[in-house]
Amino acid sequence: MMRSAVSAALIGAAVGAALAGGVLLAQAQSAKTATVSAAVSAAVSIDNFTFNPPTLTVKAGTTVTWTNKDDIPHGIAATGNAFSRSPALDTDNAYSFTFTTPGSYQYFCYLHPHMTGTIVVEAATGSNATP
Repeated sequence: MMRSAVSAALIGAAVGAALAGGVLLAQAQSAKTATVSAAVSAAVSIDNFTFNPPTLTVKAGTTVTWTNKDDIPHGIAATGNAFSRSPALDTDNAYSFTFTTPGSYQYFCYLHPHMTGTIVVEAATGSNATP
């Protein structure tokens, strides 16, 4: 009985370490620019007065969600009013917008205009049929 518990604990520790390594690798790869392909949602984190990733590339039809991880409010606004402005977001509040038209969308925090980011929307791909 004791050997089974020890074996289970060792297997759990090994699996946990492997999963943690994968998460760290994924975070390292998305540090500056992220590309989301064939996804219907994508995330931008607001932390330490920055948008992370600062540039995000998605397919048309993707919903982008900004989540405020700072201790003070932030707000999302698009340059030229290209998409709807968010309300002020307190800590852990989120704002989402679905991008349907390809293009490059510059945005900023309307409470801290030095904070800027970009969403690049690519055309959604058609069918996978071979001609």
